[in-house]
Amino acid sequence: MTLNRYDTSIRLLANGFSEEFAEYCAGDERMHEVMMELASRFVTENIPVVSEDAQTDVACELLMGITVRSV
Repeated sequence: MTLNRYDTSIRLLANGFSEEFAEYCAGDERMHEVMMELASRFVTENIPVVSEDAQTDVACELLMGITVRSV
């Protein structure tokens, strides 16, 4: 199998499982923990919020506005 055919085969295989993988990730508590950590870091680095409670609240709101899905 040529490299180009191999790449195409791998892409097609992954595409066939992308929705299942998205559901798997969305249902795993570790994904929520990682996303919360990233949201908190984003707020700390980019949004001038003074109180720690407000930082946590903004991070939670950011998480509520996104979803894990296949593209």
